[in-house]
Amino acid sequence: MLRLFLRTRARIRDAIKPAGEAVVGALTIGLLRTTRYFDPIKTANLFAKITQKIGPLFREDKIGRANLTAAFPEKSPEEIETILKGVWGNLGRFAAEFAHLDHVWEHDPAHPELSRIEIPERTHELFAQLRLDGKPALIFAAHLGNWELPALAAVAHGLDATVLYRRPNIEAANRIIEEIRAVKMGTMVAASHDAPVKLAHALSDGQHVAMLVDQWFRNGVEVDFFGRKTNANPMLARLLRQVDCPIHGVRIIRLPGHRFRAELSEEVKAVRTADGKVDVQGTMQAVTSVLEGWIREYPDQWLWLHRRWR
Repeated sequence: MLRLFLRTRARIRDAIKPAGEAVVGALTIGLLRTTRYFDPIKTANLFAKITQKIGPLFREDKIGRANLTAAFPEKSPEEIETILKGVWGNLGRFAAEFAHLDHVWEHDPAHPELSRIEIPERTHELFAQLRLDGKPALIFAAHLGNWELPALAAVAHGLDATVLYRRPNIEAANRIIEEIRAVKMGTMVAASHDAPVKLAHALSDGQHVAMLVDQWFRNGVEVDFFGRKTNANPMLARLLRQVDCPIHGVRIIRLPGHRFRAELSEEVKAVRTADGKVDVQGTMQAVTSVLEGWIREYPDQWLWLHRRWR
């Protein structure tokens, strides 16, 4: 009887899943398209208030609180709650900005004081070096600030970039998201079994390959992150074994007044074995250490809501 009940429940779940995904997909499409009709800054403020209000109703709120408490044992419960509220606010702003992705990047080199994007002089120098040296490069980023903007920055300033991304599980939502991303974000490669081959070819052709590297990866290499062991996706280091090239990190963080600062890190040196081969685990630890430094500086702008440690 129990077996029959479980089988029946599974069939019902499988039957209603497409309908549920269709509803979510339709809502996603409607929300993104409707949001484009409204002022992007006012909408970002509104979305931030909404997500800060409803965020605590989701299980991700507990995950975020547990992550923050473990990562910052020296912080008081009040400090943790303040950071967590900022995390939800950042997520809301990100959602609103995503709908306006094709015109969020506002930077005029002639009048930087009037631009929405602030770019430090050293980042200008490093970017020019990447763009003009004729070499490929690997660029990593994190779910920090607005993590969609680095790809926009590359295209806006003439950098030939290929970006690895993960498709949403819901096909309808994926279509509208890909439609928005395709406007000014370079060559997009979806995460799949053949993605490493495509990315290696891009590097071999002299392009710059970018990817997010801050989430838990089932078959990853072990790294230390905030004093705790976790798994990092080794793809970046494995690509480096195939095409030797520089590694840089990029982050775009929020500033007061609805502005952003874009920063490109100095080259992150690959860790190598005694025979000169790229040490995959050691290199991913070096990258992860850069990420941790960024997050410690702006903890309320990182996406603490996923299970980074398992």
